[in-house]
Amino acid sequence: MPKSIGILTSGGDCPGLNAAIRGVGKAAHSKFNMRVIGFRDGFRGLMENRTMTLDPAALSGILTVGGTILGTSRDKPQKMQIGGKEIDATDAIIATYEKHHLDALVCLGGGGTQKNALHLKQQGLNIITLPKTIDNDIFNTDVCFGFDTALGIATEAIDRLHSTAHSHHRIVVVEIMGHRAGWMALGAGVAGGADVILIPEIPYRVEKIAEAIRERSRGGSPFSIVAVAEGAVSKSDADALQVIEQRKAKASSKTDKKQAKAALAKWEQGHSGNTWRLAKQLEEMTGLESRVTILGYVQRGGTPSAADRLLATRLGTACADLINDGVFGVMVASRGQGTAPVPLGQVAGRRKTVPLDHGWIKAARLVGTTLGD
Repeated sequence: MPKSIGILTSGGDCPGLNAAIRGVGKAAHSKFNMRVIGFRDGFRGLMENRTMTLDPAALSGILTVGGTILGTSRDKPQKMQIGGKEIDATDAIIATYEKHHLDALVCLGGGGTQKNALHLKQQGLNIITLPKTIDNDIFNTDVCFGFDTALGIATEAIDRLHSTAHSHHRIVVVEIMGHRAGWMALGAGVAGGADVILIPEIPYRVEKIAEAIRERSRGGSPFSIVAVAEGAVSKSDADALQVIEQRKAKASSKTDKKQAKAALAKWEQGHSGNTWRLAKQLEEMTGLESRVTILGYVQRGGTPSAADRLLATRLGTACADLINDGVFGVMVASRGQGTAPVPLGQVAGRRKTVPLDHGWIKAARLVGTTLGD
């Protein structure tokens, strides 16, 4: 009897999801004669048994389409919002899995999806995942699909902002996605020739940035491009966050945990709007007019790049191959031009941040880019 597999996409959308769905589905159909169904809107659709058939006709023409034909959501199996209440939908999800006589469930998503997939694997389901996120921060894979496209969009934005910054002698502060990892801000900043790059891994001092901008002005360049990751923090904010996280880690009683959680929420609320505050500070300290551009969700949209289509197709077809071989409980990771199955326990709950000795950081410093430290 042919194997049956289900596919869902979870978390934020990004370019390359459809290419990955196509890669899994086409290989499963044409090479291994498997039956493939998709679940709509992530784990919520899996719980509610909302499906679509992923036959060759449904997979045709989606390689170049952005987003996901399955829809997506950020719902968690064990923390599903139903009727204003949070419930554990794990049993309902297992029931749907068994109703369709699935041999495997493929989950396409980022860090949260990897944790949710591990949870279902621990409940006895045959799970396999693919790494997608524009932040490129999933642990144990060389690269995630979606990153290359978003990197190109952010780089083009910086390219375009150079002309207006130069014409009006302004500081242009460009906020780029990356809450806990600075891969995209760093990559786009280097590729786009930003004068300042700020990432979460390197806490910055505003005085250092202002001095570098003033030095540029004295040297005949009265404008600057500042590429800042949304999660970049000042040295003082980073120190305060470290104290809160240490307190949270040591918390043992419910009261201590609640207080630590509240302190973290207050810190995050205070960090909101950080890019605007930074621009105002730089304007006051340098005497140059500052403008802010927040790229936001435009970084997630549009047609996937050739590199992302290739990567998603490689990972998707490798996924079908692993299912045929009976390999489950893994993420299909990118390794050079190949792939490798990595146990979900070695992925979930971990984050790939930019190493301080990474080549991109070294290159940025050597061309005179200021990193705020």
